[in-house]
Amino acid sequence: MTTDPLSPEQEYDFYAQPENQEPQGPPRRRTKRLTAPIPVRFPPELLDEIKKRAEADDRSVSAWIRRAVEHEITRSA
Repeated sequence: MTTDPLSPEQEYDFYAQPENQEPQGPPRRRTKRLTAPIPVRFPPELLDEIKKRAEADDRSVSAWIRRAVEHEITRSA
């Protein structure tokens, strides 16, 4: 039996209920550590576009930028 993924609004409603806030299973940790932050500056209009795309992908800006860089590196290889 497959279930469709929840929309962000459905996830919010689901986890807003106290009975759905109990952790399940063992804790999960990142498999690889990230390095120290690297300051990068973007023009305001580019940063606005990055934020829109990150939100559309339901990702943080940092996660979206990391994924974009990884994609570019694999594309160029």
